[in-house]
Amino acid sequence: MTILITGGTTFVSRYTAEYFVGKGHDVTVLNRGSRPQVDGVTHINRDRTQLGDTLRERHFDVILDITAYTEEHVRTLAESGVTFDDYIFISSSAVYPETNSRPFTEEQPCGRNAIWGDYGTNKLQAEEYLREKVPGAYILRPPYFYGIYENVYREGFVFDCAMRDRPFYLPGEGDMRLQFFHVRDLCRFMEILLEKHPEQKIFNVGNQETVTVKEWVTLCYKIAGKTPEFVSVDKSVFQRNYFCFHDYDYALDVSRQSEFMPDTLPLEQGLREEFAWYKDHPDSVYRRNPYMEYIDTNL
Repeated sequence: MTILITGGTTFVSRYTAEYFVGKGHDVTVLNRGSRPQVDGVTHINRDRTQLGDTLRERHFDVILDITAYTEEHVRTLAESGVTFDDYIFISSSAVYPETNSRPFTEEQPCGRNAIWGDYGTNKLQAEEYLREKVPGAYILRPPYFYGIYENVYREGFVFDCAMRDRPFYLPGEGDMRLQFFHVRDLCRFMEILLEKHPEQKIFNVGNQETVTVKEWVTLCYKIAGKTPEFVSVDKSVFQRNYFCFHDYDYALDVSRQSEFMPDTLPLEQGLREEFAWYKDHPDSVYRRNPYMEYIDTNL
């Protein structure tokens, strides 16, 4: 296939570019050239909101839109003069209001999520524009991505705590639940969509199982060869000051995804791959939040 990927230099988009190059496809990436490019891609060095005639009369079998966060991002690409057979947009589960019943399903109403704020609202507006202009586009709503090239200080924070033999400061009893999706499974599912072309256009994606915060931290320590000593932090302390996730317990119903891809990478296996990579690339995190400093000073 000829594939256009937006981004291609960090985390999800970089992994996606490498994955499809590795499958022998003709991959073009669209980004501003601020970071090294994946070997084997064709690079278009442009801001996606200032395309001009760069893509006019270009045709791709599929656009994998990884880095659209607003309606403008989708609109400028859709109106650039580019043509395509398929379009897959990576949206977010943040389009579901936190007041919806769990697990969130594709049939539930979407709207503002007070936890995610403008991020979720902007993703929803991008979805709405795309559904109007490209009714055949696929829209994927993931939970938390993980895997190699992770650039957010989540697993890396727990790995650092483990490798430094630090006790882990846990929100309450650690019973808040998290749901993950490995970037390789995302690529696998996009392949399936392009092969099967199901009639359904919107899919929640993610692992079928959720894990508690305590289970997730314990697993990260185990992978680092350690056993965590937990310190419970009262819920009155703002969670994001010392912990890498919002105080937000949720789950996605991924039964539609599972009809086409029933198996996903076991969480422990995916975390082991990420840990092995992170040890050699600790500087990959673009913003290393000062959780440890807050803990040492205040807790």
